[in-house]
Parts: sequence; C-alpha cells; structure tokens
Amino acid sequence: MPTLESIQARIEALQAKADALLAKESEGALQKIHDLMARHGLNISDIEKFSGTRKKTGRSNSAQKQSTVAYQDPKTGATWSGRGRAPGWIAKAKDRSKFAVGASAQESKAKGKARAAVKSKGKSKGQPRGPQPALYRDPQSGATWSGRGRAPAWLASVEDRTPFLIG
Repeated sequence: MPTLESIQARIEALQAKADALLAKESEGALQKIHDLMARHGLNISDIEKFSGTRKKTGRSNSAQKQSTVAYQDPKTGATWSGRGRAPGWIAKAKDRSKFAVGASAQESKAKGKARAAVKSKGKSKGQPRGPQPALYRDPQSGATWSGRGRAPAWLASVEDRTPFLIG
C-alpha cells in the first residue's frame, strides 16, 4: 500500500510535468504571435489600439476617476464629492455652501446664486408642481381630472375624450 509521502512525491512530479508542458505550449503560442507581428509589421501599441486596452502606468483607473472632495461635515469630518446620493448630514441642509471645501466652495456659491436667479425668474424646467387646473369633467358625477397622472375609471375606458373637456 502506498504511503502519504509517496503519493505527495508523485503529485509533485506530475505537477512539474504539467508546468513544463504548459510552458512549452505557451512558448509555441508566443512564437506564433511574434512571427505574425513580424510578418505584418505590427507592434504592441498597434494591438493595444485595436483591442482598446492599454498597459497600466502605475496608477489604476479608479484612482484617476476618483472625484475630489466637495463637501465636508465640520462635526465628524465625513466627506462627500457632490455626486450620487447625498449623505444624511447634508441631505436636509438648505444651504450646502457652508459645507463646501476649498475652491469648490466658491463654485457652489456661484451655482447657488445662478439657481436662485433662475428660480426667481420663474423659468423652471420639467413639469409644474402642485395642483393643476381641471381639464376633464364627468357630466354624471361632476368629478374632474387635470390630465396628469393615471386617468380615472370614468375616463380611462373612453376612446374619445373630447366630450369630457372643460370649456
């Protein structure tokens, strides 16, 4: 009966053979690639351009894409970049400029003034907020609908809504 040591020795010998075969196959594939590149006059940068990948230059992509700190909580020191969902310490603040950090503080103040100017002119984008005037009226029940949101049952099944329009 074989011992544990003899089995482990066989495993190591087989692993060495497997590594040698893998190295030999890899060497053959690399030689084919080198020959093709030489035949067609290609270099590594041509391959990188074609595949869209580049060699790493020391810094990772995530380090390049990290945004700078725009806001900081003075109590805890927690920071926020201004992107994504706002953390609890700043979410309910009406004036975020007091949390702004450095140069971004001046930018956020300027943005705040610009937003206030737009709001004061009454030019807002998107849908109007609050209750809207009624556009449709049910002659039987007198119920009304503004035309926004889901249509009520008395109007949802009707193909032509013009008889229900108000004035």
